[in-house]
Amino acid sequence: MFFFCSASAQSLRQNRQITPDEDALGIQYYQEGEYEKAAVVFERLFSNANNEGYFDIYFNTLLKLKKYDVAEKIVKKQIKQSPQPEIYSIALGKLYQEKGDAQAANKIFTDVISKLPKDEFKIRMLANNFYRYENYEYAIQTFKQGRKLMNDDKAFAFELLNIYRFKKDKPMLMQEYLDILPSKPQLLPQAEAILSMLFEDKNDYQTFQVGILKKIQKEPDVEIYIQLLTWNYIQQQEYDMALRQLIAYDKRKKADGSTLFNAVYTFVDNGAYDSAIKAYEYLLTKGKENQYYLPSKIELLNTKYNIQTKGKYNTADLELLAKDYQVLLDENGKNKNTLFAIKKWATLQAYYLNQPSKAEIALEEAIKLPGISSTEIGQLKLDLGDIYILTAQPWEAFLVYEQVSKQFEGQAIGNEARYRSAKLSFYQGNFEYSNGQCLVLKAATSQLIANDALNLGLLITDNTQTPTDSSALKMYADAEMLLFRNLPDKSIKKLDSISIAYPNNSLADAILMSKAKILIKADDYQKAADILKKITEDFKDGIWTDDALFTLADLYEKKLNDIAQAKIYFQKLITDYPGSMYSAEARKRFRNLRGDGV
Repeated sequence: MFFFCSASAQSLRQNRQITPDEDALGIQYYQEGEYEKAAVVFERLFSNANNEGYFDIYFNTLLKLKKYDVAEKIVKKQIKQSPQPEIYSIALGKLYQEKGDAQAANKIFTDVISKLPKDEFKIRMLANNFYRYENYEYAIQTFKQGRKLMNDDKAFAFELLNIYRFKKDKPMLMQEYLDILPSKPQLLPQAEAILSMLFEDKNDYQTFQVGILKKIQKEPDVEIYIQLLTWNYIQQQEYDMALRQLIAYDKRKKADGSTLFNAVYTFVDNGAYDSAIKAYEYLLTKGKENQYYLPSKIELLNTKYNIQTKGKYNTADLELLAKDYQVLLDENGKNKNTLFAIKKWATLQAYYLNQPSKAEIALEEAIKLPGISSTEIGQLKLDLGDIYILTAQPWEAFLVYEQVSKQFEGQAIGNEARYRSAKLSFYQGNFEYSNGQCLVLKAATSQLIANDALNLGLLITDNTQTPTDSSALKMYADAEMLLFRNLPDKSIKKLDSISIAYPNNSLADAILMSKAKILIKADDYQKAADILKKITEDFKDGIWTDDALFTLADLYEKKLNDIAQAKIYFQKLITDYPGSMYSAEARKRFRNLRGDGV
């Protein structure tokens, strides 16, 4: 291992008339493995400087050349002359290790540690010197001895965690986190991130689980251990076990449910909806006086909504869910605090229960509710415009979109309104107007809207060159309209019929992308991934390729649990499509999966 302080070297050059070219040449020789030449340069520099600035690199060069006698001579001289001889004693021990005399080396190391003063700075300095010479076990011993001297069993925790992580010493890393987390709960996210990277299989999680449970037995009221155990169960996809532990803790502490309520979001994020529902149902048993009663009821309905509107839905279940939202509105009234329930109820009526007229009335009434912000009203109008399309009132939809786009000109919601207007024109086959709107939106501040507008504009431009192309695009627009109406099966049939009607159409990649989106919504992730791969392989210059790469990487990371494949596709997007809107996010996600900065 090679350590060299450039600032120190610069100071030496100034004081001893050593030119920058001299030590640069020596470093170059060292890095290129020309140790004989490097030794000649650094012997002179070290002798002239008569200072520790060049000691490290000269000493390491001598070890590389196995010139142990020379190295021993200069080390012992430094021990006699230096006000901090223990630093050079560690170097001498390293020398004996290199010679194969482990007994002599260990004697020196043990002696140095035994003479440690009760001085935090000196303890840390000595441990760091062990670390720089790759004597990690002695660095650990130094910090542990320091804990005894300082009478603080939590001292030097960060340093020990870093060493254990570097050594990939899973047992000691687990134990150190278990010991330190009660006093430093802010380290929990770091602990979870690092352990998840180091743990290789379920055995590691089960080993950690044993350690956590032992801590809980000794300290049953320490909440951080409950949080850690919950995370550990979730990593193993044992959601009911995590829930059981959280409920037991809540009952034991006679708590208000806050720990459980905050943990349920993790269940939802991981798709453990059944466990989430059980958790919310338990919280409801605490009664209406509990502060989490109404939030739990709301989240219970929203969780059921997420489950029942995914993939193949059951109309009877959704009718019951709509009634539950109606009961909530009846109990709490229609106001700005229950606006979310009005919107959810309207969505169910419009897109799942074939009652768009009821949704239209509900949203028109919601717009008139007092206390709602102008932005919320604008969003309600956009949703209402969508409903107007379903109730065969495209002109009303167009007017609403135009109204919002003018009211919020240049803002995100205004750009969204203009894009919806462009999509409506696209559905109607008015490609020229739709493309004109897209050209305006390419300069939108919202990257997502700008990207969507760019893709739609390119789709129109590329597929309206001939009457045949335009006819095929009109069929594609019809398929997209069916998807907008939440009729995926009919949409797929329409997509499949395009190639039959127009065998030489140029919409192949767009058709595949639409099918992939339909499959993702239906939770058929593997089939979606297969289609997305085809896009990335067969249409490298297509307008949907970067979208396909990002979506594919996201599927592998979050749905298919294949981190290796996720990294491959994120990296491919970064490398092959650096100008993509997704490249910055892909880079961030890739680095996170690789463990950078954790």
